Amino acid sequence: MGRMLGTVSMGVRAPIIRKGDNLAEIVTGSILEAIKTEGLTPRDRDVVAMTESIVARAQNNYCSADDIAADVRAKFGGQTVGVIFPILSRNRFSICLRGIAKGCKKVVLMLSYPADEVGNHLIDLDSVDAKGINPYTDVITEAQFRELFGYVKHPFTGIDYIAFYGDLIREMGAEAEIIMANDPKAILKYTKNVLTCDIHTRERTKRILRAAGAEKVYGMDEIMRESINGSGYNPRYGLLGSNKSTEETIKLFPRECQDLVEDIQKRLLEATGKHMEVMVYGDGAFKDPVGKIWELADPVVSPAYTAGLEGTPNELKLKYLADNTFADLSGDALRDAIKNKIQEKDGSSLVGNMASQGTTPRRLTDLIGSLCDLTSGSGDKGTPIIYIQGYFDNYTND
Repeated sequence: MGRMLGTVSMGVRAPIIRKGDNLAEIVTGSILEAIKTEGLTPRDRDVVAMTESIVARAQNNYCSADDIAADVRAKFGGQTVGVIFPILSRNRFSICLRGIAKGCKKVVLMLSYPADEVGNHLIDLDSVDAKGINPYTDVITEAQFRELFGYVKHPFTGIDYIAFYGDLIREMGAEAEIIMANDPKAILKYTKNVLTCDIHTRERTKRILRAAGAEKVYGMDEIMRESINGSGYNPRYGLLGSNKSTEETIKLFPRECQDLVEDIQKRLLEATGKHMEVMVYGDGAFKDPVGKIWELADPVVSPAYTAGLEGTPNELKLKYLADNTFADLSGDALRDAIKNKIQEKDGSSLVGNMASQGTTPRRLTDLIGSLCDLTSGSGDKGTPIIYIQGYFDNYTND
């Protein structure tokens, strides 16, 4: 057998990125230095990825709670606003809520239960069942929640999000009322003006609200789509994908960065002679089996990527071939038969072919972005750039 390693994902250290930095130059230089220092051999279809955080920082894509307040006030008139389906996250939502509350007279905050959209639990489902509550239909007030469940803290953060969000709203000078419900129409009993904060179901929620008689409906993706007093903005995702920066500011999801990935691809080709793929990645798309948290709090895994990362895997399941098609073979004969079967692939889709069942039918950018997110982590590794080799190899590549 030839080469023994298949896919290898490597975190690449880089300087701390600041606003205005030439990211194409820094990423390219970091990859070339890693190749030289670690004695790597660059290949066609290697993948270079960078976290969305450094892209947004280089773009200086930040805004303040006051900027958010100005946009919310302009859209809703500064009166009562129903804020529905936010995720339970100080990092993702607390500064956004500060701004929203600053722009309103009253906030009716409607939390989904037993968990938010990405799996952060307000209360566990067994407790809901034990109390005879139907989460599909029942609306619970804050007082009722306390009577039923008491003061429940998030198991990971130790935060009582009902108290935390309510206090935050009041600190900003707005009146706060909190309810728990999963039917978006429930908010219309309190106000016809609604800001929906769900991420992946936002268009459905808006449609349901408008059909039910809501008067003003916006999503978080429609707040901060334009610059407010020189602030950052995101014309496609607004506040979605933002992260806390300071107690008064957030870093927004990066703006248009397709030119960036194509520039880096070009620079790497000129420097190595190899056609590599390049992408920007945010949250991976995977679920924690213990905490039940689905990681994807960004609107997409990858906001920009080169053309070679379009599509889904088109693979054969080796264990299916070994256990079925070539069940009577072993050793070198089995290896050669499987290699021949792989080489027979002509590029046409294998969807529906029994020999491909069990392979992952997800987009390449979602799969590779998840690998990148797991490699870089979210702490102090200092590797915001990822270099992947062998991802597009198969059993026939030596």
